[in-house]
Amino acid sequence: MEQIGHWIDGKRVAGTSGRTADVMNPATGEVQAQVALASKAEMDAAVASAAKAQVAWGATNPQRRARVMMEMVRLINRDMDKLAEAISREHGKTFPDAKGDVQRGLEVIEFCIGAPHLLKGEFTDSAGPGIDMYSMRQPLGVVAGITPFNFPAMIPLWKLGPALAAGNAMILKPSERDPSCPMMIGELLTEAGLPDGVFQVINGDKEAVDAILDSETIQAVGFVGSTPIAQYIYSRATANGKRAQCFGGAKNHMIIMPDADLDQAADALVGAGFGAAGERCMAISVAVPVGEETADRLIERLVPRIEALKVGPYTAGTDVDFGPVVTKAAKENILRLVESGVAQGAELVVDGRDFNLQGYEDGFFVGPHLFDRVTPDMDIYKTEIFGPVLSTVRAASYEEAIGLAMDHEYGNGTAIFTRDGDAARDFANRINIGMVGINVPIPVPLAYHTFGGWKKSGFGDLNQHGPDAFRFYTRTKTITSRWPSGIKEGGEFNFKAMD
Repeated sequence: MEQIGHWIDGKRVAGTSGRTADVMNPATGEVQAQVALASKAEMDAAVASAAKAQVAWGATNPQRRARVMMEMVRLINRDMDKLAEAISREHGKTFPDAKGDVQRGLEVIEFCIGAPHLLKGEFTDSAGPGIDMYSMRQPLGVVAGITPFNFPAMIPLWKLGPALAAGNAMILKPSERDPSCPMMIGELLTEAGLPDGVFQVINGDKEAVDAILDSETIQAVGFVGSTPIAQYIYSRATANGKRAQCFGGAKNHMIIMPDADLDQAADALVGAGFGAAGERCMAISVAVPVGEETADRLIERLVPRIEALKVGPYTAGTDVDFGPVVTKAAKENILRLVESGVAQGAELVVDGRDFNLQGYEDGFFVGPHLFDRVTPDMDIYKTEIFGPVLSTVRAASYEEAIGLAMDHEYGNGTAIFTRDGDAARDFANRINIGMVGINVPIPVPLAYHTFGGWKKSGFGDLNQHGPDAFRFYTRTKTITSRWPSGIKEGGEFNFKAMD
């Protein structure tokens, strides 16, 4: 059986803690590899090595660092299929979806080629008599990324690209559920010319996470995962004097106005709600049609589309719509929440509870579910299900619809489908949610903007990728400079006070 260790100082190394975790094939329910779980001592040694390597890397000029990013773009494109296959094998995503995972991370690496411009400081001449002032952006030193199972390429690339381009060394602690792709990224960075030790991949569990949070060397931590863990990491990291950007859970609403193109809205809901088996923090999990007639017409369109979804392993071809969820425990939790929705009075319009895929009975497949007449007091509305379950909450008016999204504790993403520009503009201005789509179902910003949720979906002051990332991974130093005049006219031997 394959043994996955760590990526330290430019090479794969075996773990020494004696602890491992199983890496599952979610389509079959079989163990396909074992990954080492690092001890605090292993983490501390990797951090110390990264700190040594960072000194020379931080002193390397930004243009040369950007050339590593440029070569990394070429290598990711070269190995796109290999990276995607590793994701599909361990996560369960369809192959096209896995390639999308890699592609959205690649776009951030492309953005980081512009690091020399993004790292420029500011200059003011003659701020006072003979006084100039200027600022420079300098790397923090060693930083860390703690990344989730659902995007094993995209989110590590979102973290490491700006961090490395800004001159830091990075410790990446990826999810132990699908560790192969991050290890492959480490290999590609070395091939791209990154010096050994500047990027370390340390696989592990809570022991490794706590070692990161308590390390005196690590200056900043970026995290993506569930809200309870985001709060824990943010609190402990900031208590230890670190910068932290921690992104948590979501319950993303899509409002469908009476004037919307309902076929377009239904297509958008099916893709956004069921893609990647719903295991996306930007998945639309709540549809909010405005008016009973809109709701009835929407449900009428959704049912045949959802019933026609093809569920299967990534090896079954490119026409598979979504694969299994990541673990048996995740499957059980999803089905438990579905049962709670039925018990609490929601109408289960499409029932996927009895879904069974022949030949893959031990896999972690969950059939698609559609609920109607969900109310805000139900568990399926309040909880992030993270599975192929779409809830419909009927609203009598636009004000009621926008209130549902604004009152929910999560504020990651939202969308509105309408032909009314005034309604769309009002929605975008008023909504207390970090990312908004107007006739766009999954409003993930492109690499040159920033990604981040509000409320209990995000903790910290700066977002991921875009300009915010370079602010997060650097410190600003401001210099006030004055050069006394007079030497060019000959020496003076008396003490002269500065004006």
